[in-house]
Parts: sequence; structure tokens; C-alpha cells
Amino acid sequence: MASRLNPYLSFNGNARQAMEFYAGVFGGNLLSNTFAEFGAADSPDADRIMHAMLETDAGYTIMGADVTSEMEYQPMTGVSLSLSGDDADRLRGYWEKLSASGTIRMPLEKQAWGDQFGMCVDRFGVSWMVNIGQSAE
Repeated sequence: MASRLNPYLSFNGNARQAMEFYAGVFGGNLLSNTFAEFGAADSPDADRIMHAMLETDAGYTIMGADVTSEMEYQPMTGVSLSLSGDDADRLRGYWEKLSASGTIRMPLEKQAWGDQFGMCVDRFGVSWMVNIGQSAE
């Protein structure tokens, strides 16, 4: 396997819901395992997600997990996941689903550089940027 860079998102007990949400946004195959499935059945974290991986229909990979109850949860800050390209319909569809139950920081609209661009934070606290290239219009 060639080297890849993939986002790995941390959640505080809602990784299952978040990863299922992303599967609904992007499609693809979601595999999830709990701490119980890896030998921690008697743990207070037994039902939390130890590891989840979504391989999307577009070829993206998104991974995530819940922090354990002993760990201090740190909300995601200082980073955004960026979706860009010239498949306007697909990217607008992602935007609509990601932003619908979240917060729009910048509406998806034409920008000074000619592309359509928007920023949002989804309902799980993950920041997204969507850029639709000029050739898509």
C-alpha cells in the first residue's frame, strides 16, 4: 500500500453517530469496532468506538474514535477538512449535507478568485471547507 494521509477524528461518546453521518454524506463502506470487541467488555467504555473507518465512494478515507472515559476530550480546533474540485454537483451535495445541521461560517458562493467557496462546522464540531473550481460553472 502506498502512503496516505487521512483525517482521524476524535469524539466524546458520539463517534458512532458521527461516522454514520459521514457515511450518509459521502456514501461508501463504514467499519466500526467498539472497545468491547477488542477485549474491554467490562470497561465503562465498552460501547464506545475504539476505531472506525469510512472508505467513501469518492475514494476518501475518514477515520475516527471515541476518547476513553479516563481521557480529557479536546474539541477539534485549528484544523479544517477541505473538499475541492470541479464536480460541482457532488461538492454542493456534500456542502448541503454537512452544513444543514451545523453552522455556516461562510456561505458557499462565488469568491474573488473565481471559485465557489464556503466554510461550515458540522453538527459534530468538525470544520469543513468546500471549494468548487471555476471550470465547474
